[in-house]
Amino acid sequence: MLSDIEIAQRAKMLPIAKVAENLGIDADDLEFYGKYKAKLSDELIEKCKNRKDGKLILVTAINPTPAGEGKTTTSVGLGQAMHKLGKKTVIALREPSLGPVFGIKGGAAGGGYAQAVPMEDINLHFTGDMHAITAANNLLCALIDNHMQQGNALGIDPRRILFKRCLDMNDRALRNIIVGLGGKMNGIPREDGFIITVASEIMAILCLADDLNDLKKRIAGILVGYTYDNKPVFARDLNAQGAMTALLKDALKPNLVQTLENTPVLMHGGPFANIAHGCNSVRATKLALKLGDYVITEAGFGSDLGAEKFFDIKCRYAGLSPDCVVVVATVRALKYNGGIPKAELASENVEALQKGIVNLKAHVENMRKFGVPVAVAINRFHTDTEAEIAVVDQCCKEMGVPYALSEVFAKGGEGGIELAETVLDVLEKTEGQCEFKPIYELKQPLENKIEAVCKNIYGADGVEYSAAAKKAIAEITDLGFGNLPVCMAKTQYSLSDDPKKLGRPTGFIIHVSEVKVSAGAGFVVVLTGSIMTMPGLPKRPSAELIDVDEKGSISGLF
Repeated sequence: MLSDIEIAQRAKMLPIAKVAENLGIDADDLEFYGKYKAKLSDELIEKCKNRKDGKLILVTAINPTPAGEGKTTTSVGLGQAMHKLGKKTVIALREPSLGPVFGIKGGAAGGGYAQAVPMEDINLHFTGDMHAITAANNLLCALIDNHMQQGNALGIDPRRILFKRCLDMNDRALRNIIVGLGGKMNGIPREDGFIITVASEIMAILCLADDLNDLKKRIAGILVGYTYDNKPVFARDLNAQGAMTALLKDALKPNLVQTLENTPVLMHGGPFANIAHGCNSVRATKLALKLGDYVITEAGFGSDLGAEKFFDIKCRYAGLSPDCVVVVATVRALKYNGGIPKAELASENVEALQKGIVNLKAHVENMRKFGVPVAVAINRFHTDTEAEIAVVDQCCKEMGVPYALSEVFAKGGEGGIELAETVLDVLEKTEGQCEFKPIYELKQPLENKIEAVCKNIYGADGVEYSAAAKKAIAEITDLGFGNLPVCMAKTQYSLSDDPKKLGRPTGFIIHVSEVKVSAGAGFVVVLTGSIMTMPGLPKRPSAELIDVDEKGSISGLF
């Protein structure tokens, strides 16, 4: 089989104006970025606002192996399959981050014959949204340091600056740094650090903002630090919101691309789910619901991370009510959760599968707690045996959850017909019966909301807080932010905060090391275990395999 990039380079793409036309979008509402990419105008959003919403389908997953389990591939393939069945379908995805593209996981445009294209553009610079977010973030950092250099009228305490610089790259050397060295003219020396762009509060704000005014208001509300006399300092105190919004005004507009089979894709925003809220932008999802009868979106990593935040943060703020959840699983990931090393996952091992399938059960049960109908998609690999598929079949029957085998990686939309029909059947049978509800109430104290997620979703016995975390919770509550939802930063490889505890661990405690408020975004970030907001590259990063020839043709991207 051809590599992902070879498949993408042979794709017969439609001009993006034609893709838009098929959705009923006029060329006047497109801002072209070449022949195959465009941004959608604010005027289009206004024109569509009174249309009836389509059905919202969330694609999530079990806890993955380090290579990922094909959640985006399944989302794209399901959309292509729905399109083949004659359904007016729009896919709403996140934009990839350069960190994993050049690291270990690869991009986020799908794979095989279920990809969003143009693949190279999407996975590299795309329409510049990531760069705009990085620039806006670092402008605020520059304004903070400049304010202190120019007399520090606000009395900002350099030891209590919360807002960090960012870069859309895995670079562990930047996690903890010293800035302002080199003498008086070069600033105030202080400790600082970088986070990856997709974990920044600016990314979260862009993805949750309703419009330009809301974007500016949220930016103004960013808590950047404290003064020497313990008073909060916000971005508005530095008059930063105007210039930052100017950098982001085009990035706020959703991007339109297509799949290999010309199904429309709104791709916008890209927060990670293990260290951020893991969903594409509210604007893109809400616009997609006005443009299509069926909208397929995804939330990052396993349902314990992305789906929980989709429900408790994004749906709550956007007023969304999903109609169905698809939980993606692979036989290899279930065997991995049964304790088998990654190198041995291609070999049949029914015993390991039977041990690890409790992970699938946990994710299905968790999704049902939100009152949303559930279906399971088994992303099939050629190494899966009939004996292993029989184990999955029996498990799904015992849970009473409909499932389908998905072969979209190898067969595109045709390989997702069974899954599409299963999802459509679920939607038909549960029409008007969905009773969606978040897992906690906003009025609860922060500790109660944290424990609700840890106990009800992760299966923890309780929560242990560091002294710094307890102090931060008290400060955040005193500032009036105790009524915000919580955004849990946790390893994606386990339901616990320990990546080595696979399957469905029991008898564990979640360890909260740090708590901080993203006041502009509108949630409280809770860091657990040893989670890091600036990843590092692996021993052999994917970047070593990527090249470009004299004609500009890229190879090795996947």
